[in-house]
Amino acid sequence: MKKILLYVTCLLLAACGKKQAAITRPVFSSDSAYAFIERQMAFGPRVPNSKAHNDCAVWLIQTLREQGAIVELQRGQMPDYRGNMQQIYNIIAHFNTPQTANRPRVLLGAHYDTRPWCDEEENYNDRYYNVPGANDGASGVGVLLEIGRQLGQHIADSTLRTPVDIVLFDCEDMGTPRFYTGAEREDTWCLGAQLWATSYAKINAPAYQYGMVLDMVGAPDASFPRELYSTQYAANYQQQIWNTAEKLGYGNYFNNQQSYPITDDHYYVNYIARIPCVDIIHYDIRNATGFPHWWHTRKDNMDNISKSTIQAVGEVVMSQL
Repeated sequence: MKKILLYVTCLLLAACGKKQAAITRPVFSSDSAYAFIERQMAFGPRVPNSKAHNDCAVWLIQTLREQGAIVELQRGQMPDYRGNMQQIYNIIAHFNTPQTANRPRVLLGAHYDTRPWCDEEENYNDRYYNVPGANDGASGVGVLLEIGRQLGQHIADSTLRTPVDIVLFDCEDMGTPRFYTGAEREDTWCLGAQLWATSYAKINAPAYQYGMVLDMVGAPDASFPRELYSTQYAANYQQQIWNTAEKLGYGNYFNNQQSYPITDDHYYVNYIARIPCVDIIHYDIRNATGFPHWWHTRKDNMDNISKSTIQAVGEVVMSQL
């Protein structure tokens, strides 16, 4: 009996050893990502066309360039929920080397703007405040900036394997406010992503393998289900990402629940640009909106940012590159 138990134990140990060797945990600093989130918050709400928004955009461009990226600013206009033209400033950072420049790229996206209205506040008078945007905006950007820092080091030591484009979308959160009583327009969300995807579809642009969009990825109790548009357009890549999360020990965040379709930047990357793109987004079935209780309120502050969560997200995304 002891020999049998010893044999079984050896098999289990061998299996565990193989499982651990199957994936290498990438280098990612949640301290650095957290600092990038704090820095964005220091500007104040990054409402489009505000000073805070413009100052933050300048800082983002400078930071990405310092990391070794080739950065371009895409300017354009898109109609908002009232039909007024909104100025768009998308920030596009290219991380590649001469050896990787012609390989299919991976697209990483997040929005850097914040919502002009706290239209989910119970008190009607509070709905005209700007959303601070710690989680809804800054968290995804903070994770991508830390990924950019790591990619820059790979460029410096010539170990970059996959060319990566980081796109920081503008005007994602300009969608129709709840208190608006005028005629309803379609496609009022994700204006920057619509501009980028439309432009990409019209030109002979670099080829992408697939993309990932990060939105609200910092909460201590974050739950990232399999969003339905991602399943529809990019099921294989979604499966790959969630499998990686499980192997890294982050299955508590990346659960196998199927969520409703969510209109986020990834939808237009999929639908217009035809790039398979997966949304990693916090979705909470306990709330009527499907989103966390602080969503689009004045409570979206640094209390909603956990270093453990952004470490998990950062490692999972870095493992795909």
